[in-house]
Amino acid sequence: MTRQGFTSPIFLPRRLLLAAIAALALWGSPALAADKVPVTASFSILGDLVKAVGGDRVTVTTLVGPNEDAHVFEAKPSDARTLLTSKLWIVNGLGFEPWATKLAKSAGYKGETVVASKGVKARTMPADTGHGKGHGDREADPHAWQNPENVVLYVRNIAAGLAKVDPSGTAAYQANAEAYVKELQTVDAWAKEQFATIPADKRKAITSHDAFGYLAAQYQIQFLAPQGFNTDSEPSARQVAQLIKQIQREKIKAVFVENMSNPKLITQLSKDAGVTVGASLYADALSAADKPGATYLQVVRHNVTQLVAGMKLN
Repeated sequence: MTRQGFTSPIFLPRRLLLAAIAALALWGSPALAADKVPVTASFSILGDLVKAVGGDRVTVTTLVGPNEDAHVFEAKPSDARTLLTSKLWIVNGLGFEPWATKLAKSAGYKGETVVASKGVKARTMPADTGHGKGHGDREADPHAWQNPENVVLYVRNIAAGLAKVDPSGTAAYQANAEAYVKELQTVDAWAKEQFATIPADKRKAITSHDAFGYLAAQYQIQFLAPQGFNTDSEPSARQVAQLIKQIQREKIKAVFVENMSNPKLITQLSKDAGVTVGASLYADALSAADKPGATYLQVVRHNVTQLVAGMKLN
């Protein structure tokens, strides 16, 4: 039947009409995220690396978020549920997350696990300074990401893990990883240029805990810290007194707190030593999104800039 040259509309059954509307609503909607690979990362820096490598093929949940301390993290039942919904579980390793194995076991997680630091040549120090992975009477320093060269291994390990659970995305993961490697090489070269402006005997800094050993080795810096690798270790009064004497003797002015640490200890130490605490450094966690350490690459640039500024006062 027609009227003025127009064909009458075709009426679909209600069930088919609703299905068509739903399909149109889903087209390009966030609901399509169900097709993405669910990944859980142990802490914020790893989460950022996974997003860089995984791109729009993954959804990433980070257990220890920005400005939070993975050393003292305690998993909740909701974290176990999150892990169970993931196809990939990415941890740092080197004893950084002593809770991770227990969490995976208690959750009954059967998916793939990537140890991001696999292949890193670990630094060690006496084992009584923390609770990391033992090496006889020494333990591994887990903060390997503080050297951008190590993060090259991180992103390649992450790409391989993603490809294992999502083979069709292999080329994309490899391309993303290699693009990120170039950014790491660029920031590493920039950092070397920045530290080269400081005489070698002035490259000294005080931080809350011993989290910057890999950065120290990469750029020939001496870091001193009242705490060991882990923020749950407490220095003795004698150790603090010795550190104060060294600060005064060597005239070290570059003193920093860390974004995820309690500033009380380093603030008191700096007061006793007669020096001023500088800006926060990002050690074991990213910052909030509106702060200068919202991504790993931003963390490196922020930390290097602040360290160089502080060392110029030495």
